[in-house]
Amino acid sequence: MKLPTIPKIDSSLEAAAWKRQDSLTKPPRSLGRLEEIGVRLAAISGKLNPPVARKAVIVMAADHGVTAEGVSAYPSAVTPQMVLNFLRGGAAINVLARQAGARVAVVDIGVASDLAPHPQLFQRKIMAGTANFAKGPAMSRAQAEASIAAGIEIFELLYRDGLDLLATGDMGIGNTTASAAIVSAICGKSPQVVTGRGTGVDDAGLARKVAVIERALSLNKPDSRDAIDVLSKVGGLEIGGLAGAVIAAAAHRVPVVIDGFISGAAALIAAELSPEVKPYLFAAHLSVEAGHRTILDRLGLKPLLDLNLRLGEGTGAVLAFHLLEAASRLMSEMATFGEAGVSEKS
Repeated sequence: MKLPTIPKIDSSLEAAAWKRQDSLTKPPRSLGRLEEIGVRLAAISGKLNPPVARKAVIVMAADHGVTAEGVSAYPSAVTPQMVLNFLRGGAAINVLARQAGARVAVVDIGVASDLAPHPQLFQRKIMAGTANFAKGPAMSRAQAEASIAAGIEIFELLYRDGLDLLATGDMGIGNTTASAAIVSAICGKSPQVVTGRGTGVDDAGLARKVAVIERALSLNKPDSRDAIDVLSKVGGLEIGGLAGAVIAAAAHRVPVVIDGFISGAAALIAAELSPEVKPYLFAAHLSVEAGHRTILDRLGLKPLLDLNLRLGEGTGAVLAFHLLEAASRLMSEMATFGEAGVSEKS
């Protein structure tokens, strides 16, 4: 499929941003990673005063047929129930997004239930949940491509209204199983290494989850060199949707803050399809899920937070918005030595 072109980061702007940082009233590098974040935001946006005011989190929702194998502690009915909770403003992501001043864009890209129309719900259902990938491919290649295209379209709609920062979030019972399968397939890691407890399965549930992923990989034989093949065979619709949104954001020079394991798997798919997205990514946090570290290592990202989070929804990414906004404000609003009349280092 044809994907948007992603511009290269301007190295000259990056150098100018570091020069700006070193002229501010502080010892060089005394603000640590905040300085690095500010420089990256400037290089991404192409502006020494990088904009961060207009923020949004895309929460992609979809169901997974693999839940029939008993891989989750919660039933699939929770997916549509939580979507309604998002729309009412009662979920963790709503609370944290309000605090950060971010819009929450909820997308039904594959919920197994029919959801009533709602002014805040984007209806982009590709299919009513994926098939059970323990018995065959999760979806067709065309459906996988359609999920990516839907994510691109949703981002474009948000961008038209003005957008400076994007966070990626998810909802879908069974999606840690799909994410672990994707990471195992692309990174060549054993399912035992990259599979976690997800919604909180016990030891027997974890062993069953690992066995299901091993069986699915053996049966479907996803091609590690073809991200769309991996997505179609053992992935999820919300993962494809988020991958599309990541690619579209980078194409418009909008920084992307990825959340935890599922958003990480989506970023992994995006980076395999368009390696140029990597400089546009910020890792919000290190998830409790076992395979998240593997994703971050593959993408060359260092998490901003480590709070033992594993909720998803984009919660960690929206928390990290505060750090990115702080880094941008420091770049834009701090006085230089000359402006403040402060003596520089001798």
